[in-house]
Amino acid sequence: MAKQQVLPTVALMAYLLLIVSSTATASANLTADSTATVYDVLQQNNLPRGLLPLGVQSYALHAGGALQVTLPGECNFGVTIAGKQYKFRYQRSVSGVIQPGSISRVSGVSVQVAFAWLGFNKVDLVGDQLKIQLETSTQSFPVQAFSQSPRCN
Repeated sequence: MAKQQVLPTVALMAYLLLIVSSTATASANLTADSTATVYDVLQQNNLPRGLLPLGVQSYALHAGGALQVTLPGECNFGVTIAGKQYKFRYQRSVSGVIQPGSISRVSGVSVQVAFAWLGFNKVDLVGDQLKIQLETSTQSFPVQAFSQSPRCN
């Protein structure tokens, strides 16, 4: 009777090993192209490269689209749209979950609205507009305003 239980246990262990190794291979394939930059990842997901400032030190793209970006330090810059200046602040570490046309669960990024700094929750591409969901509202920006990566101040 013990021999009958050993065979299914060995088969189960082999199956689990196969699943773990194929998951690791799939995760590694997301970052297998060492020449791809995080700006390429944005563009491959139909998002403008200017969503991230120049000078990204490193990034990691994980299974499921989890994206982690490291900057040299805090980054502040302004974007002028229709004569109005918007101030953006990126922490040293920025993260989110990227999918075609969208980044959700954004952390480490904020925009100044009036006198308050509000964090991003989500960015969606809708036609020629980027809809940025803030803590208390949604703000729309033309995609063209983010066509080039800004320099940090």
